Amino acid sequence: MNFTRWSARLPGTQRRAAARDDHSSVPAARAESVRPKAAATPPDDTSETPAPTTGPSMEALPARELLGRLPAPVALLHGPDHRITYVNAAYTSAFGPRPSGVPAAEAMPELAELSLLPLMDQVLRSGTPRTVKSRKVLAGSSYTVTCTPVATGDPDDPDGEAGVLVYATDVTDHAEAAERLRASERRHRETAVTLQRSLLPQDLEQPDDLRIAATYQPGGTDAAVGGDWYDVITLGAGRTALVIGDVMGRGVRAAAVMGQLRTAVRAYARLDLPPHEVLQLLDVLAAEIDASQIATCAYAVHDPNEGHLVYASAGHLPILVCDEDGTVHRAEDPTGPPLGTGGWVHTSGTIPLPPGSTAVLYTDGLVERRSEDIDEGVAALERALSGAKGSPQVVCDRLIRSLGVTAEHDDDVAVLVVQHPARTGTSAELFHNASLELLGGIEAAPRARAFATGVLASWRFPVELCDLGVLAASELVANSLQHGTPPMRLGLRRTDRRLIIEVTDGDDHLPRRRRAEPADEAGRGISIVATIASSWGSRRTPGGGKAVWCEFALPA
Repeated sequence: MNFTRWSARLPGTQRRAAARDDHSSVPAARAESVRPKAAATPPDDTSETPAPTTGPSMEALPARELLGRLPAPVALLHGPDHRITYVNAAYTSAFGPRPSGVPAAEAMPELAELSLLPLMDQVLRSGTPRTVKSRKVLAGSSYTVTCTPVATGDPDDPDGEAGVLVYATDVTDHAEAAERLRASERRHRETAVTLQRSLLPQDLEQPDDLRIAATYQPGGTDAAVGGDWYDVITLGAGRTALVIGDVMGRGVRAAAVMGQLRTAVRAYARLDLPPHEVLQLLDVLAAEIDASQIATCAYAVHDPNEGHLVYASAGHLPILVCDEDGTVHRAEDPTGPPLGTGGWVHTSGTIPLPPGSTAVLYTDGLVERRSEDIDEGVAALERALSGAKGSPQVVCDRLIRSLGVTAEHDDDVAVLVVQHPARTGTSAELFHNASLELLGGIEAAPRARAFATGVLASWRFPVELCDLGVLAASELVANSLQHGTPPMRLGLRRTDRRLIIEVTDGDDHLPRRRRAEPADEAGRGISIVATIASSWGSRRTPGGGKAVWCEFALPA
């Protein structure tokens, strides 16, 4: 086979060869011009000056020898059907011997496995080298392959067929190392996702007055799992705490910090503190857990008797509320810095949540995009919320789709949707409120008992439940008359699942359950209430004073 007719025509090859020829000839010419004339020598002196030694030119080296000694597989193909011209020893060792003159599609299945046949067509047409990285053959080895156009080097045959030089580099070790790294990252991510999901609420609490759904979606495989979380906490007396938060770190550490913060929020919520006081406590704890982890949080409380959300935010995105007519409101202020920064006094704000409205709490993964300002993302969420109808879960799913969140999203997403349904007809008959202002004096207790008796009878409760409700109301009122200050108020509320009795007064000292001695004349009222009721509690009210409440579960 005449290899002198084939040469790899890489860009600049001929120019560099010509330059080498020019440079190699110039010094010789100069040496000839400046060499002094030699002195005459005797006739019998046969010595002569040795000629300077120069290395062989590239053209003098046989192509077969060069390609045959390469440790990487090399194949030379020519013509539009890529007929085999030559394969070197490394190629034969890797893939077996290949017959000359046979099209590659028939005799070189490894090129099809590497998806090189279409690529060689492209190289042949364009005359431009192409490289594919880390392609695997059925035998399990991986190769990075470069296809370079070649042309005949015979000046007497300018129209000779062009060809392709295939050069393969075995990168199996690198590919296996990369796969091991990817497998390790997948295991790490799966561990973080499992931890994250296990720390989120497995079953959301469902308050009587609200309908709630939540969605958590981890980022795609190229995104590390973050620390997004949400929670719903029933506080008693029909009140509900709603929480959304985001730890800005990634991986297992962020999920672990998230779990600690969520546990702390539930503990602080049981104290029934105002939202800003909960965040104040959480701010101190976040700095103690890990000062390097930045976390944001929004904490809101819904009271069915008030018709609005009382909320506080530590660097979190604003809560959105959509009215029944589609008008969307944004809870702007107050917003403090993220948790753990310290030195900030948080405050609480309010946003209406009337019957028929829907509130959405969310993390930045839902609205933040690298190509646009985050305010544009919040505005897009407002538009999507305005047209989202249906159950809370349906609204969750529609918001996720409308904001373009897919399985390959580059960040975690948590969404909490809260609906305050407008009740009519039979459903409305299951929810009632009644209240009585207590002016004090000896007639207050009898009036409270008579009021409770009449209201509970009108709600058609069983006699036993009516008697227990009247007893609890009487004890709470008596406790308020003895230890509280005006103004005093008795409130009764029924839902489809429970009876709630609450007494408020102007004194902010919270009652404690204690064991009364046999000789004590007082101290048994709260113990009686705690014994007969399903649950009881107390809290300070925003305007000063306190509220003491108890609940009874309704018969099925």
